[in-house]
Amino acid sequence: MRWARALGLLLGYAADRVFGDPRRWHPVAGFGACALRLEQRLYSDSRASGVAHVLLLVGGTTGLGYLGEHLARSPLVRTALTGCVTWAVLGGRSLEDEAAAVHQLLDTGDLDRARSRVRSLVGRDTACLGPDEIARAVVESVAENSADAVVGSLVWGAVAGVPGLVAHRTVNTLDAMVGHRNNRYARFGWAAARLDDVLGLPASRLSGLLAAVLGPDPVGAVRAWRRDARQHPSPNAGVVEAAFAGALGLQLGGVNTYYGNRREQRALMGHGRPPVPADIPRVVRLARRVGAGAVAGAVIHSVVSVRRSAGFRVATAPR
Repeated sequence: MRWARALGLLLGYAADRVFGDPRRWHPVAGFGACALRLEQRLYSDSRASGVAHVLLLVGGTTGLGYLGEHLARSPLVRTALTGCVTWAVLGGRSLEDEAAAVHQLLDTGDLDRARSRVRSLVGRDTACLGPDEIARAVVESVAENSADAVVGSLVWGAVAGVPGLVAHRTVNTLDAMVGHRNNRYARFGWAAARLDDVLGLPASRLSGLLAAVLGPDPVGAVRAWRRDARQHPSPNAGVVEAAFAGALGLQLGGVNTYYGNRREQRALMGHGRPPVPADIPRVVRLARRVGAGAVAGAVIHSVVSVRRSAGFRVATAPR
């Protein structure tokens, strides 16, 4: 059992890098369908209903994760279980593929298809975006989702094993579904959004640190983080976007238009120039390095924590 968690996280990360998301019967998609059906039964414009929605779904899935890990008695089975769940919850390869697809469309001048394709990455209205605005949307999405779809799951997997992996992905998915500041979800989605903020806090800080250490401009990343992150409406996305912007010598933020003609003036992150399509491969490379740093940290933490617990058991054994 000593190496099962570390090896499972590493194997799951490798599977995501090689294969991307499972093409059929994706567990996260299945969970989303269940969450939608439960929402239809529980929904009311109140925080209490949203709290019940979150407790039932997060409690149920995390409990299943705990039960599965508890029943996996042998190291081989536990490694396989951790690897499969890690592969299912990570989304780094798919994030990169979507960003690369948008970049290719922009590179060939197919602006209409690029506007359509970038909707898979952002929730803003893309109908009138120009090439540089699309590039900004992609860079911001890759930065933020590197923390959500890769680093966060690895952090909680290292800390809490399969239950941690499942809990983080469940909460993050619920936030994407209902954690919106609109008329329908402002109250009902409050619990999912706040819980996602809490679980995402360590991953956002680790992502910012890795972007600074592994990026081309560590000083710029730290400077942008310290100066700009607090101005973002999200306590976590601001850290990641600011660090990525500073590391890449870019300036993110500006006016975002959402469906229903809702406009938001986002604070500027970083001190460089606005993104252009050629910056998309740059942010993808940085995100890939951040993911690799995160899995290395998760493996090391898993191994060290197991050794510490083993040492504690030896030290406290009756003599």
